[in-house]
Amino acid sequence: MKKILLVTRPIAPPWDEASKNFAFYLAKNTPGFQFGLLTNGILPDLPENILQKPIYRSNDFGFRQKLRLLLNLKKLKKEFNVLHFLFTPTKLNSFWLKNLVKNSAVKTIQTVATLREDLYTDAEIKSLLFGDWIVTYSDYAKNKLNRLGFQNVEKIYPGVDLAEYGKKEKNPGLMAKYGFQDNDFVINFTGEYSRLSAIDNVIAAFEKIASQIPRAKLSLAVRIKNSKDQAKKTEIREKLKNLNLLDRVAFHDDGTYLMPDIYNLCDISLFPAQNLRGKFDVPLAIIEAMACEKPVILSDLPILGEIAKAENSVIIKAGDVSQLAAKISELYLSPEKRSALGKTARKFTEINFDIQKIAQKYQALYQKICRT
Repeated sequence: MKKILLVTRPIAPPWDEASKNFAFYLAKNTPGFQFGLLTNGILPDLPENILQKPIYRSNDFGFRQKLRLLLNLKKLKKEFNVLHFLFTPTKLNSFWLKNLVKNSAVKTIQTVATLREDLYTDAEIKSLLFGDWIVTYSDYAKNKLNRLGFQNVEKIYPGVDLAEYGKKEKNPGLMAKYGFQDNDFVINFTGEYSRLSAIDNVIAAFEKIASQIPRAKLSLAVRIKNSKDQAKKTEIREKLKNLNLLDRVAFHDDGTYLMPDIYNLCDISLFPAQNLRGKFDVPLAIIEAMACEKPVILSDLPILGEIAKAENSVIIKAGDVSQLAAKISELYLSPEKRSALGKTARKFTEINFDIQKIAQKYQALYQKICRT
């Protein structure tokens, strides 16, 4: 049986980071191969085809852990037929990894979640890519790489475990923890504090909505990644306190929750990003909410046009707080529209993002690359 090493950040709970979640699901759902997972400690109850390599000592993928990855890859590459890289290439990591695999018999795949055109020129993007095969998350990125001369490119969407992410009853423990009631109208935002240029607009829209809808609550599933995020959270809390809205907002960032439970607490989900710098071309925060049958309000960023359609989501002009608030109010007033959008969104994920279907595409790619 051929062996694939998924080269990622530490695979370990909490399951609140898209790239490691996807790698975890991919390994569990792709038959016919042995998979190596790079973990921090040993994960319980994994299938027999998964080989755990506990090379990490922390879940924080900082310099020390990246150095551990590089040093361990020198040894691990001899055990595997394919190295599958699942993180965004940078000048530094591409330099290291190109030299690591040079003159080696091991095959390589790069799954590139985003091209970071905000940081790199076309020539620089070309220099970052070295895989025998390249997988993109969007047609936009695939077409761009084709124009740059790459023919060894395939678009495969990231996958979601639809058995885990689906419509469920609200978690009573979380309801009690945050003081939510069954008749509350809960608005979810799963995103970031320092990136996306979204959190300020979410808060501004909620300020408008809170005065119109007495039972409106805001659920913020936003991780603290660094000191900038912590400072922004502190600023947000102070602003909500001054607006007398702090008791109507739940902050989920302690890692003691499951994301399907978070989505199922809410009635609608927001993704009003003004940019996707550093994020997946296809943000899983959108897809996971859709999978849970939640209507999603998102921005009209061109790259989101691949997934955002009038029948499966509500599309607003990026940065328009008034339109965001108006669409929230519109969905609040129409449970029927919420239900219809949610059902269509779920069907869309079943067609395009089911991890079982995505795994089949990767299985075919692994088989092809192992034959060459």
